[in-house]
Amino acid sequence: MIINDIQQVKQRFGIIGNNAELNRAIDVALQVAPTDLSVLITGESGVGKEAFPQIIHQNSPRKHAQYIAVNCGAIPEGTIDSELFGHEKGSFTDAKDLRKGYFEVADGGTIFLDEVGELPLSTQVRLLRVLESGEFMKVGSSKVQKTNVRIVAATNVNLVEAVSQHKFREDLYYRLNTVPIRIPPLRERHEDALLLFRKFASDCADKYRMPAIHLDEGARELLLSYRWPGNVRELKNIVERISVIEENREITADVLKMHLPNISMEKLPVLASYHADDKKIFNSEREILYQVLFDMKKDVNELKKLVHDIMNENVTMNTVENKNIYSPATASPPPIRHSSIQDAETVEETLSLEDVEKEMIRKALDRHNGRRKNAASDLQISERTLYRKIKEYGLE
Repeated sequence: MIINDIQQVKQRFGIIGNNAELNRAIDVALQVAPTDLSVLITGESGVGKEAFPQIIHQNSPRKHAQYIAVNCGAIPEGTIDSELFGHEKGSFTDAKDLRKGYFEVADGGTIFLDEVGELPLSTQVRLLRVLESGEFMKVGSSKVQKTNVRIVAATNVNLVEAVSQHKFREDLYYRLNTVPIRIPPLRERHEDALLLFRKFASDCADKYRMPAIHLDEGARELLLSYRWPGNVRELKNIVERISVIEENREITADVLKMHLPNISMEKLPVLASYHADDKKIFNSEREILYQVLFDMKKDVNELKKLVHDIMNENVTMNTVENKNIYSPATASPPPIRHSSIQDAETVEETLSLEDVEKEMIRKALDRHNGRRKNAASDLQISERTLYRKIKEYGLE
């Protein structure tokens, strides 16, 4: 695909950046658009995956037909089959009328299934049938219907790992993953961070009729060194916040640092060895926290072993070098202090991931007065995942 075509797509769909992998993703989207092949878009939350299904649809023969975007993680498990495939009147308590599902409405067009990894296994079976034969049945019906829909799916979870954990069907994964497109996180395209900053600052200035903010040298260096766990979405939010709150239009590193909520995480020693090219890629700030806790627990275990070995060594040396200090035949062995080991065990117990996750969920619910939708957004998880966790931890 020629460069001019990629630039035109960027301008049309508001994509900012010159990263090679980003350009490659756009190129693949344009090449696969004229076909009916299923596409699976992967990338962390906040990277801008939602633009690529529209690129594919608008450059396909289906562009004049219906395009429907469905957030699979935002629909309760009990109603998602009805939303996707429709239902017959009286098929369940609230089914007062016949309802068409998205696959019937979008016949001849494109359906974008965002957060496809959140689909229940029963719904995955129905979706697999649509992909294989174009057939589906409404909830409460025995009549088979046909649909001609192009499916583009997206996920921010590792579906290969989900398959290994039996949370996602392997056959469905391969059906969806006919053409994979990966959107790189912002930390892998730092050269685009300044371009995005200038774009968001300019947009905000135009919207609120104020001078645009700009960064001094120190702030630019900080911007480029930050890992951006929330990716482009986080950068946009921070630019808008600074534009409105800060009176001085020149932003220094100290000012920028105040608006980077995860800046302290960047300086933790346990994270120092993780770089953009590592095999381990964190999907969210919560995963970084969990990794920190895992590493701390490992350090605690090593400390316990070291303390235990040192104490045993001291007892042995005292026995050999000075029998007057400790003689097994005449005296009781000197008491060995276990407080350090006990303290370490206490720390280890404190670092239960389940306890940490439960506390994070409880605090999020408290912050939003029990509003689960807002709490799920705050925690950067789907509402269905939050419902499951609330039930699992007895937070209802």
